[in-house]
Amino acid sequence: MQRREFLTHTLAGATMLPVAATVGAADAPIGKRNVILYIADDLGKNDAACYGNPYVKTPGIDALAKEGVRFTHAFCTTPSCSPSRSVILTGTHNHTTGQYGLAHAKHHFVSFDDVKSLPNVLGEAGYRTVNAGKYHTQPEVAYHFQEYIKTSAPIDMAEQCRPLIESTAQSPFFLCFCTTEPHRKFQRDGSDPIAPAGIAVPPHLPDIPECKQDLSEYYMSIQRADSGLVRLMEILKAAGRWDDTLIVFVSDNGMPWPGAKTTLYEPGINLPCVIRDPRNERKGYTCDAMFSWVDVAPTILDYCGVQPPAKIQGRSAIAALKEEHPAGWDEVYCSHTFHEVTMYYPMRAVRTRKHKLIYNIAHPLPFPYASDLWGSKTWQATLERGLTSYGRRTIAAYQNRSKFELYDLENDPDEVRNLAGDPQHAELLAELQQRIRSFQERTGDQWLLKWERE
Repeated sequence: MQRREFLTHTLAGATMLPVAATVGAADAPIGKRNVILYIADDLGKNDAACYGNPYVKTPGIDALAKEGVRFTHAFCTTPSCSPSRSVILTGTHNHTTGQYGLAHAKHHFVSFDDVKSLPNVLGEAGYRTVNAGKYHTQPEVAYHFQEYIKTSAPIDMAEQCRPLIESTAQSPFFLCFCTTEPHRKFQRDGSDPIAPAGIAVPPHLPDIPECKQDLSEYYMSIQRADSGLVRLMEILKAAGRWDDTLIVFVSDNGMPWPGAKTTLYEPGINLPCVIRDPRNERKGYTCDAMFSWVDVAPTILDYCGVQPPAKIQGRSAIAALKEEHPAGWDEVYCSHTFHEVTMYYPMRAVRTRKHKLIYNIAHPLPFPYASDLWGSKTWQATLERGLTSYGRRTIAAYQNRSKFELYDLENDPDEVRNLAGDPQHAELLAELQQRIRSFQERTGDQWLLKWERE
């Protein structure tokens, strides 16, 4: 039997309300409810100037943060490109959509045909939908945009979006703008040079010259990724669209290093997120809501006045982003199963304000490496030097993991002291285990059976 025949399809059959269904009289006319969703590729949270990085130049993200709200606790649900993008575009966990791993080439993971994604839902509601740059979800019928812009250079891609933004048509637009930067191989044409020797290495990475060289190229690639946002904002303002366009800036997963991307450790999932709602008079503040990528789609649909699919799993943050400390946004859940097709390592996690519990479902297996991370200067130098530690974690602990990893994030932000086996934390462990299990039950996670069978 094929997986499409027996897995639960939770996004099928949703009935869409008219575009104006939830629009109040004081709001902007619905024809002016435009949206730009800007997705960077492999950008870590602390790798923009407005998040405190002293090396990288990100005038676009910084300007957006001054005009909107910068989230301090935003999280992807799965630190891998295609699965994460499926979550962003559907508001539904990837173990529900079926986008378990990468969509391209021989990896060939695809969502179910009846998945309802943002471009489909907004297209049905009268929006003009355009994807610019990286796409990386499948099948096209489930993530259908009316138009595709294939240019890869961010500034050129923004210029190709100019006719969309300047159009006088009554239809609002949804533009999903996806850079290939700063994914390896770190495209950095047009970026300012950064001297590797002066870079302070983050604590989760090895402090070796090869890592500093990697970081220099990565930071330069981030500047290139940011350049498209700079140009888009210029075009919006010149076209008179600045005051009727919601801008959401996120990254699909953490920085492209072992210890970040493809892991549920903080560098893999705690990511940058900046949102500018043009209706919000307050500007330039931070919000500590624990905002998940499963909340992106419902937030956008709420802004647009479009009813979300009935079984969407996230929730709108339109009200929450107006506050610095909104109540009721105090935990997120993660679900990761594959990256490349050879990288089976299912993990589920709950992250609260203070603690994180990771459930390594296939814990007897060694943790796998993505091809781009394995081939990196940093990792190859680690192997050649015969290092036994990688950042603040031993390589043995990184590769061979316990069934449960429990961390006190306040006292152990680097997640190196696993408390799962500590009797003093037995009650907390049981509580968080139950939260993960309940999360799996309500989201139709097929790996729920592992609690009983293995």
